[in-house]
Amino acid sequence: MNVPENLLYTKDHEWIRVEGNKGYIGISDFAQHHLGDIVFVELPELDREVQMGESIGVIESVKAAAALFSPATGTIIEVNENLEDAPELLNQDPYENWIAVVELSDPEGLKELLSAEAYTAYCQTLDD
Repeated sequence: MNVPENLLYTKDHEWIRVEGNKGYIGISDFAQHHLGDIVFVELPELDREVQMGESIGVIESVKAAAALFSPATGTIIEVNENLEDAPELLNQDPYENWIAVVELSDPEGLKELLSAEAYTAYCQTLDD
């Protein structure tokens, strides 16, 4: 399982990479592996204000559908439109292919997220 050190994680298997006041949001390697072949991504609405933990989209695979939750509070300022035509990019590289960018309005809230080490430990407690 690939868990980059430079990201923060949720127990719902989202990650966020913070660059200044922007947060790039995606799903973890653990998530894409357990979902299987991803066939559809419902992207969040641009300019939507979101709260940490709020559902912002859906990821569908051949075997399941999963809600995408925001790991941060802020405003959606960009979405990865490449995923509309090629949702399988999330299977190929879930860390290179982010889903949305949020302009952070509560950077302090990020302290609630898991480090790579804590996320790896959490995933090891889950059943396959």
